[in-house]
Amino acid sequence: MNQTAPQLRTSVQLFSQQLSSTRRGARLARLLAVAELLSWGAPPDLTERAELVVAELAANAVLHGHTPGRDFRIALAYDPPTDRLRIEVTDSRGDRLPKIPPAAPAPDTGGRGLRLVAALADHWDSVPYPPSGKTVRALLSEPVGP
Repeated sequence: MNQTAPQLRTSVQLFSQQLSSTRRGARLARLLAVAELLSWGAPPDLTERAELVVAELAANAVLHGHTPGRDFRIALAYDPPTDRLRIEVTDSRGDRLPKIPPAAPAPDTGGRGLRLVAALADHWDSVPYPPSGKTVRALLSEPVGP
């Protein structure tokens, strides 16, 4: 009996884009992420939270991860059956790892972005991106009913 094994189809939606390490590039990352999530039919709450997370991570890549002449990259992986979204932002400064300041920052010193990411994401972390960069990852999922 010749039967082929059923092929499992992955339904994960993927998006990746390299962008200039500028304020315009950070803004474009946010706009592209929202456009992709809308085209994939992601839930509105997940899309709104992802928009804020992408905005913060892209801004950090531009402000703190910028190396002259080097771009940053955004990647999204959305799994519709589980409504889980992985956001990755990669920059060229692996020597500047993100961390949340221990105390609430003064209004003019910044440091609130990662607090926002931590509040909106189920989990976030940073991993090396050889040879000299880093990737900041955030996992978001649609909350289970009320």
